[in-house]
Amino acid sequence: MMSSANLSYNSVLKEQIPHRLFTKREMIPPRNDILWRIERGAVRTLTWSEDGTFITLGYWGSGDLIGSPLSKVKPYQIECLTSVEVSIVPPHLWYQDVEALLSHIQQAEELLSIVHCKPMYLRLWQFLVWLSTKFGRDVEEGTLIDLNATHQEMAEVLNTTRVTVTRLLQQFEEEGLLLRQKRQIILRLLNK
Repeated sequence: MMSSANLSYNSVLKEQIPHRLFTKREMIPPRNDILWRIERGAVRTLTWSEDGTFITLGYWGSGDLIGSPLSKVKPYQIECLTSVEVSIVPPHLWYQDVEALLSHIQQAEELLSIVHCKPMYLRLWQFLVWLSTKFGRDVEEGTLIDLNATHQEMAEVLNTTRVTVTRLLQQFEEEGLLLRQKRQIILRLLNK
């Protein structure tokens, strides 16, 4: 258990950690000497294959830790999907974020298991449910995914085509499983 002196010291230390702001579609610089804690906003980590195909490694939001030290994948990029505020976490403070580090591993494994799900309609549905759990908020009609991922971005994550994602989203909408309002998706989860 931490003493009040340690808690006070940690609070002061957190206040001294620099924050950075990034705009939508901006890349957060890869650094091997720090982790970034997302204070506000959403990012995706990605790489690409030799033929230039993007490979999404994860979607991350408030409270998540991201950065090059968490990956052996090269190249490695962090793309802002919204405006983003991050704080810098230097190596000597990583031990304080064991819970966030474990969460990073768990989320990456969840996404990996979804990407290998078959058939494709189930893969897309599970991905939408995962997004709604991570970035969703309750609205009258269901759970609004508060992240505007394009059909192409979803296709890249799920290793399929944009056309397939569009067709399946239309099918889900016809079946009453989701609503689309402008570029936003509302899941109508039956167990709510």
